[in-house]
Amino acid sequence: HDLPGADREYRGPLVGVRVLDLTWVLSGPYCTMTLGDLGADVIKVERPPYGDVARTTGPLIGGESAYFHSVNRGKRSISIDLKDPGARERLTPLLKRADIIVEQFRPGVMERLGLSYADIAAINPRIIYCSITGYGQTGPRRDQAGHDLTYMAETGVLGLSCGTAATPVIPPALIADIGGGAYPAVINILLAVSERDRSGAGRHLDISMTDNLFPFVYWALAQGLAAGKWPVNGAEMVTGGSPRYRLYATGDGKVLAAAPLEERFWRNFCDA
Repeated sequence: HDLPGADREYRGPLVGVRVLDLTWVLSGPYCTMTLGDLGADVIKVERPPYGDVARTTGPLIGGESAYFHSVNRGKRSISIDLKDPGARERLTPLLKRADIIVEQFRPGVMERLGLSYADIAAINPRIIYCSITGYGQTGPRRDQAGHDLTYMAETGVLGLSCGTAATPVIPPALIADIGGGAYPAVINILLAVSERDRSGAGRHLDISMTDNLFPFVYWALAQGLAAGKWPVNGAEMVTGGSPRYRLYATGDGKVLAAAPLEERFWRNFCDA
């Protein structure tokens, strides 16, 4: 419902902001879609002839991928092969007018294509250029490929509650892509936009999905670093080691999720 005096034409705080989306599959597309939901004009650059590989991911509805549209709604699309010798020339008008660029190539690829932050900032010094990768732009693993499950395994997040070797449990959510990639990218882009309003200068944002997983296990790091007792798979308060935070089998063959952590809730739970 509209509040009294509300502007019915208002479309979000990023109206007038142009985003160039050089991403695919999940973390980058979700980031740019969120910016579009906030009012930005998002132009997605897709490689011909098939575009984003997510376009062929099922289920298909009306011949189109429901998954693709769930993370690319509201965008416009242009077909350009960035490896083509004329790609830079075709992109230049967009690069000059863009406010934000989001890319998720491996470190070094955009430099080889002549589309690095330095290249773009030379013609558009106000550009906010966000790179989303598995391990960041620097460090010994910068060139290593990975996926959500491996990022979670390498940071120790998966090892906190992965079941037994005989019955391992796969996490139901792509935490690294969304929580470690897309959301930190959106937050830092918005901060950079605010900073640019004051300084007039853009910047390069380096988003590492792996690094950004550590806040999800703040309690495990505190327990290990401060108390000297590193958590064990499935044995801690929030990973199945306490009856106050556990899944219980029920008589009808389903599962009850119970989280009566506080004492008063625990007493009520036991009474019930």
